[in-house]
Amino acid sequence: MTTRPKAQGCRLCARNAPGLSNCGEFFGSRRALVAAAVLLPLLVIGTTTALGHAISEDNASYVEALDGPAIPAFAYLGAKHMVTGIDHLLFLVGVVFFLYRLKDVLLYVSLFTLGHSVTLLLGVLAEWKVDAYIVDAIIGLSVVYKAFENIGGFQRVFGSTPNTRVAVLVFGLFHGLGLATKVQELALADNGLVTNLVSFNVGVELGQFGALVGVVGLLLWWRKQASFERSAFGVNATLMAAGFVLTEYQLAGWFLNS
Repeated sequence: MTTRPKAQGCRLCARNAPGLSNCGEFFGSRRALVAAAVLLPLLVIGTTTALGHAISEDNASYVEALDGPAIPAFAYLGAKHMVTGIDHLLFLVGVVFFLYRLKDVLLYVSLFTLGHSVTLLLGVLAEWKVDAYIVDAIIGLSVVYKAFENIGGFQRVFGSTPNTRVAVLVFGLFHGLGLATKVQELALADNGLVTNLVSFNVGVELGQFGALVGVVGLLLWWRKQASFERSAFGVNATLMAAGFVLTEYQLAGWFLNS
């Protein structure tokens, strides 16, 4: 009689989820697969309704009519854009999913904030001309990347995991570039442009902070439940699927508009 070899421990799981002895607990969980099957249609529906999270015509018309610094208006616009940008939010969920310590949450969110702040400001001020569809497709892939890392995919498939801090920073640069493409679609006045861009970025951070408070609070509660270890794989598989949906949607848009 042939015995199945015991799954090797995954350093990623051991580091991020102390309650899991190896990735096999993720991949062998039927309940996790059921959770993915239930959550996937719901999340995909929500994803497709928010794929084109461009700035609304009403908001665009309002800010385009402004001449000079308008801090409250642009801060509100930035916060609204963040909380309605499901691609940004899904990536953040993936980033903090297995972060148990507050200092780790602050570190990774700071790296993400640094990345998207730099490219948002430089992208608009330097008038970088990039294809919005391609950038948003990469942002979708950032969700796939983080979810795949969370389930120990890199460790199992390639035997090693890329540096997570570097990955979060790099993807933060692309997320900021995506924000810059949305701002560049507006006909903004040069008067007070820098102030308004900084205000928009501050609004993005405020929206991000509000979303993170809710996500981290929910995760803190969920980790105390027995269902967390059983369903973690299913949730991250759902995140990965949603990331593919985002990417494919943007690539289809790029192909049709090319």
